[in-house]
Amino acid sequence: MPDRVGGPAGGTALSLAPRIAAAGPKDGLLHVGGAWRPGAGDAVWTHHHPATGEVVGRFAVAEPADVDAAVAAARTAFDEGPWPRSRAGERIAVLHRYAALLREHADELRAIQALDNGVPLSFGGVYATSVEVAADCFDHHAGWVDKVGGETLPPYQGGDHLAMTFREPIGVVAAVLPWNAPLLLFAQKIAPALGAGCTVVIKPSEYATFTVVRLVELLLEAGLPDGVVNLVTGPGDPTGEALITHAGVDKISFTGSRAVGRRIVEASASTLKRVSLELGGKSAALVFPDANVPLAGMTAMGMVTMGLSGQACVAHSRALVHRDVLDEFLENAKLIAGLVAYGDPFDPATTASPLINGRQLERVLGFIDRGRAAGAEVVVGGERVTGELADGNFVAPTIFAGVSNDMEIAQQEIFGPVLSVVTFADEDEAVRLANDTEYGLGAGVWTEDARRAFRVSKRLRAGTIGVNGFQVEPHLPFGGFKQSGLGREGGRSAFEAYTELKTVMMPLGDEVM
Repeated sequence: MPDRVGGPAGGTALSLAPRIAAAGPKDGLLHVGGAWRPGAGDAVWTHHHPATGEVVGRFAVAEPADVDAAVAAARTAFDEGPWPRSRAGERIAVLHRYAALLREHADELRAIQALDNGVPLSFGGVYATSVEVAADCFDHHAGWVDKVGGETLPPYQGGDHLAMTFREPIGVVAAVLPWNAPLLLFAQKIAPALGAGCTVVIKPSEYATFTVVRLVELLLEAGLPDGVVNLVTGPGDPTGEALITHAGVDKISFTGSRAVGRRIVEASASTLKRVSLELGGKSAALVFPDANVPLAGMTAMGMVTMGLSGQACVAHSRALVHRDVLDEFLENAKLIAGLVAYGDPFDPATTASPLINGRQLERVLGFIDRGRAAGAEVVVGGERVTGELADGNFVAPTIFAGVSNDMEIAQQEIFGPVLSVVTFADEDEAVRLANDTEYGLGAGVWTEDARRAFRVSKRLRAGTIGVNGFQVEPHLPFGGFKQSGLGREGGRSAFEAYTELKTVMMPLGDEVM
């Protein structure tokens, strides 16, 4: 591997101090009811950059009293304010105005993201993690504002009457965001919520807060009334827990781990909150012998290394490869592993991010150690990166071969630069292995046979299937089967998830229905 992965022994430690001093965000405040304010208590969160451990900034930890105030502001704005009752044209104009502001501030937002979670600028232009995809989400959902409505239905019984349905905003939405793709995931939740006429309380991850603070500032600049968007910052305890258990919240939208997703379902039960969850996956890339095997190998390894270093919910971290093309697949996957370059996220030569924190670093290394102990073969990688990068949370890109599908490394979401390669003999076995998981978020099918591609795609129990490639688009529903979540983000179904359906019947004559 190149020096930029391992780092030269005894080299000067990487430092981002000049970047932080020049472009680092100011200490963060809460935004409640149209005003920026400190938290009710003295607690603050200090954010350390995952590549170096250096302090980037601090922000207030919202306590239950702060969450109460934010939810109350959102409730007042929903019950008494103009936004839920605004005309379609007004909401459309605000969403389009915001999309334009995002594009105008794209360079600034990419830089803040690099200081937040370490996503390199070289990857910040890749569509799925870009400012452009966030702007496109807002433009897309603006298009649904004047198109999603109710129906007029024929009367079922006698009498002259109207039978109608209406779609109305669901109410106060708690949007709980992860740290890995704050631009996209902010947009996927906030755009349909605002387009539908809801009010929102946003809780970003404590590991990517400053990006969201700036996104909220720009959203206010686009012309939202006070109280429509509120921001509470801090970790899951106390901030997140206070928000998801709050009786004033009508809907929770969350992206993150299964453990937190289960807690949200439990918390929602007391008031029967509506819930949308995207909870990750152990997605498989199925590589058949007639496929473009070099491209499949490079793509699969690229998805778990380049950019987010495998810290993506839909990364194809299991490669199910026909045994006749295993060697060719591994050789090309190794090529990508050798191209990974860690370092300063502002350096154009840097191609991948660190793991987000020390806890995730130890978690990934633990999976690697247990994979070895279970008998899997480490083809490349398998260790922490040292040298000049020793202060960061870096793991060398890792490929496991000789993996059995029942091994932990083939079943659990590792969320790191680790690819587990399992072989199969025929199509039926490939589909069985792919579906043999508690998850069902995504999958890839690599074949030159169009009939096989359709046949296998229909048999896979996953929410999004890519044939000979994979991408995220704002108009397509995204979500999972099984324990990968509830509901979808993107497209009409996501917009409708922020509405309630109401039925109205009205006689047209003097008779009573």
